Amino acid sequence: MYEYIFVETSLGGFFSSATHRETISEYAADGWRLVQVLPLEYNGNGKPRSYEIIFERLIQD
Repeated sequence: MYEYIFVETSLGGFFSSATHRETISEYAADGWRLVQVLPLEYNGNGKPRSYEIIFERLIQD
């Protein structure tokens, strides 16, 4: 059986930098495996502004 965690992250913008690579590396180091990335919000031009990263890992007995 697996457990899942959902983490919101940003691709950055004019005043902020992207955090997705750091987020993925941080969770992978804790044993989580990347499952999927889903866009959450879009700007006026249809470009995604934020994402939800879905991770999973085996539940240890």
